[in-house]
Formats: sequence, structure tokens, C-alpha cells
Amino acid sequence: MNICVFLSAADLDERYTRPAREFARLLGKGGHTLVWGGSDTGLMKVVADGVAEAGGSLVGVSVEFLAHKTRPGCDDMVVAKDLAERKALLLARSDAVVVMVGGTGTLDEATEILELKKHGKHTKPVVLLNTAGFYDGLKEQFHRMEDEGFLPLPLSDLVFFAEDGVAALAYLEEGAGVR
Repeated sequence: MNICVFLSAADLDERYTRPAREFARLLGKGGHTLVWGGSDTGLMKVVADGVAEAGGSLVGVSVEFLAHKTRPGCDDMVVAKDLAERKALLLARSDAVVVMVGGTGTLDEATEILELKKHGKHTKPVVLLNTAGFYDGLKEQFHRMEDEGFLPLPLSDLVFFAEDGVAALAYLEEGAGVR
């Protein structure tokens, strides 16, 4: 399965890198392909290293203004002209999406993917990996949106909240019916 992972390119502490490394190893051992922003820095590097070390493949999709930070030696690396094209390519090349910890770029990617799913532009499973409770506030906001009628379909049809990498991958491999 080609799994798109949206996540930070920042250097983060062990409460985020350890679970990211563990999830990456699960992806690689499962024979999955990581489709990600292509950066060889921060948490993006941690995940790419883990997938590669465990035998998985790497497909990077960078953007022109970040091309100098791309990871060498990927199975495939594409450089998009802008962020909009990058997001479209990431979605097109994946069977599922996992959102890990990140900043405004990660949040932008996550909300666009969910908006596209809401409007039926894709049916790929989306998982928010809630490492160390990072997305607790967002989860609460999504529940409020659902409760107050802002979502035209059940939240569970849009996104699955996983507390760890094992639950995220189990959902993708079994619960979401994607292979």
C-alpha cells in the first residue's frame, strides 16, 4: 500500500521521534511505500529512515522552493512547482493518508485532504495519528463541528483518530479495507 504521511520537517524531541520511528518501521516491515514531502530533515527524515531501514520504499514529493532539502536515494522523487501541485501529487500517489504531528503546513494538508474527502473527491482512508495527545484539541473541534451540524457526514466517515502507529496501521490494513 502507498501511504502518504503528512508531518513536520522540524527537529522534534523524543516524545515525537520515538513513536514516528516505530510507525515507520511498521510501514517498512509491512512492505508499504512511504509517500511524503521528500525532505531529509527533522521528523520527515526520521520517518523516511525508519521505512527504508525496515525494507519499505520511498516516494518523495517536494516543491521547488524546498528542493535543496530533498532526500537522496529515494525510489522516486518528484518536485512540484508549488504547494497546491504537491498536495495533489501526494494524494494521487497514495492509497491512504496518515497525518502525524506538524505545524501549519501539516494542518493545511490535513484539512485540504479532509475537505476533498467530504466532497467526494477521494475515498481514501485518512488517519490522524494523535501522538502524545498532540491532536486532542483538533479532535474536540471536529466533534463540535459534527455535533453542531457543520459536517455533512459522520466524522467517522472522514477521519480515524489513532493513538499509536499500531492502531493506525491496523485500521488501514484491516478496518479501512485497503490493500
